[in-house]
Amino acid sequence: MKQIFFVLVSGSPRRRELLTSIGLHFQVRPANIAEVVIDNESPAAHVKRLAAAKAREISKTFPQIWVLGADTIVVKDRQILGKPRDRQEAEQMLSMLSQTTHIVYTGYALVHARHPEKARIRCVKSSVRIRGLTRQEIASYVRTGEPMDKAGAYAIQGIGSAIVKRVSGSYTNVVGLPLCEVAQDLKELEIFDFLKF
Repeated sequence: MKQIFFVLVSGSPRRRELLTSIGLHFQVRPANIAEVVIDNESPAAHVKRLAAAKAREISKTFPQIWVLGADTIVVKDRQILGKPRDRQEAEQMLSMLSQTTHIVYTGYALVHARHPEKARIRCVKSSVRIRGLTRQEIASYVRTGEPMDKAGAYAIQGIGSAIVKRVSGSYTNVVGLPLCEVAQDLKELEIFDFLKF
C-alpha cells in the first residue's frame, strides 16, 4: 500500500500530474471556497489568502495529515484574469494578452491542523510573453475548448504552448504549482524528500 503524504486541495489535473511526476502519493479533495477579489489586495496576498483558505477548510476533515492548497491567477495591467465565463470572454482575454507580457501568480499553503505554527504559505510569480495573435488564431484556439477552464484563457502545457514566446521564472508555476518551491517545503517539513526514493 502506497504511503499518502498529504491531501491536495485542488481539482486541477495539471497540479496532480506535476506532483505525481516527482513521486508523490496524495489524496485529492477540492474545497468549495468562494474566490472573492478584495479591493486593494495585492495579487500575491490574494493567491496566498485563497490557497490558505482552501487548505484550512479541508484540514478540518483531515486533522492528522498535511494539506496542500493552491491558487493561480494571471495579472495584466493590475487586472486579475481568472477562468473565462464563456467563449467571448476567453477571446477578450487572449486579445488583451496578445503581444504583451503578463504575470502569473501561484499561492500555495501547506497546513496541518495539529501543527498550525509550521504552516508554509507562499507566493511565486513568473512573467510570460505571448506572441502576437490574429483574431482568427484567437477564435480557432478558443474553439478547441482548452482555454475555458484556465486562468488567463490559455494552457502553457497544451496547445497554448504554441503562443507562449518566453517564460521568466518557474515554468511549473505557470502550469499551476511551483514544484521546486513546494518540493523544498515538503523536504524541510519532513513530509517528503523527492531525492530519497
